[in-house]
Amino acid sequence: MKFINENPVLRVASILVCFLAGVILVFTGWKQTGDLGGLIQMLIGVAVLLLALAIYNEPYSDKRKNKK
Repeated sequence: MKFINENPVLRVASILVCFLAGVILVFTGWKQTGDLGGLIQMLIGVAVLLLALAIYNEPYSDKRKNKK
């Protein structure tokens, strides 16, 4: 993920794409209430939203290594 951290435009674009895709997947899966496909679609949407959150938090993560 070092490449994404060095390119802020790519980072913002990937966060935006993941966020929009995740929200769309969750809402379209929500419309299929009672169907197993809708549940799977919502779970994939939540996973994509978590990916967007991970991309957002990557520059702020603790990079400490075992230094001896």
